[in-house]
Amino acid sequence: MKASKLFAVLTALMLVLAACTEAADTTTTTSGEAPETTEAAGEETTTSAAGEETTTTAGEGAAGDGLLAEVQARGTLNCGVNNVVPGFGFVDEAGEHLGFDIDFCRAIAAGVLGDAAAVEFVDLTAEQRFTALQSGEVDVLVRNTTNTSSRDGGLAATFLTTTFYDGQGMMVSADSGFTTVDDMTDTSICVLSGTTTELNLTTRMAGINYTPLTFEENPLIQAAFIEGQCDGWTSDKSQLAGVRSAWPEDQGGPEALVILEETFSKEPLGPAVLDGDSQWAQAVDWIVIATIQAEEFGIDSTNVGTFADTEDAGIRNFLGLPVETDAGTAPFDPGLGLATDFAAQVIGQVGNYAEIYDRNVGPGTPLGLERGVNALWTDGGLLYAPPYR
Repeated sequence: MKASKLFAVLTALMLVLAACTEAADTTTTTSGEAPETTEAAGEETTTSAAGEETTTTAGEGAAGDGLLAEVQARGTLNCGVNNVVPGFGFVDEAGEHLGFDIDFCRAIAAGVLGDAAAVEFVDLTAEQRFTALQSGEVDVLVRNTTNTSSRDGGLAATFLTTTFYDGQGMMVSADSGFTTVDDMTDTSICVLSGTTTELNLTTRMAGINYTPLTFEENPLIQAAFIEGQCDGWTSDKSQLAGVRSAWPEDQGGPEALVILEETFSKEPLGPAVLDGDSQWAQAVDWIVIATIQAEEFGIDSTNVGTFADTEDAGIRNFLGLPVETDAGTAPFDPGLGLATDFAAQVIGQVGNYAEIYDRNVGPGTPLGLERGVNALWTDGGLLYAPPYR
């Protein structure tokens, strides 16, 4: 009797497991701006962001593990940002987050979730940012943050591809009479606390008598500068350019300030994620890289849908278009846990690197920053994307 009952239980269990396996074989997790999908006999036909229909077997472009899976299940990216630096991360009068770093948050959301708008922006001060990353309050930090050895090694942060090569500078009043940093003896210099800027200032001013005044946020420095407490304001030159571009008209507007020519540090800025989750780091990193590679390919938000017939194998891989393999015709899947057309989603919804740069900080904006070292390597800059293959 007992044996009969045991056999019945085992039989039922085997039937349940078989049903679960069948369901897993015919379920496809998609991450994208809801591409059109039909299923039949374990196959899936998807219309990609580049306008190509692809037939694949279930399981290709599978969802990730760890934080990647958590973000995909949540359906929203929590991105730590600045909200007070024009051009890079700020909130406009309508309450909308805008800027270079903000666009990279949107790019990550487009790549991971297929929706550039699926972002919760978490405004952080310089002193809050790493604590927020360590506690899991944010999934990624995209907040004009410099990659340094001590941050990489001591703050549990994994830094990814640099999005903006910067350097520290000094901003003074146009009528101050200062033309170089060496002129600034017996002055008070304002600086953000909890930043590499503090350390760089100490190093640069060695042998020069000065008084550092530290503040937690840029608006506090601005108030102090206007009140005459600061003879100089030191920060990354990109931040200074942003502040200068939005200087109040009743204080003389941008022309009332001068950023001195000298650059006295290296400040490679880019996204950072928490140590210990390599798949999440790789996914975010290759999304950032995609914006650079797209510019090199000549692919932007206006033409990304026109490459369905391209014979360039590199572009077909990049956009998730079907390619001929020994196993048949299928999109290239690098195994990042992202949809095979993630790059097409990123470029179509947010743009390539040049588009992001030009609309936020480029020559046609109030910041007026030339590309310089932030140009592609083919144009003499430092931006270089590893091969997508």
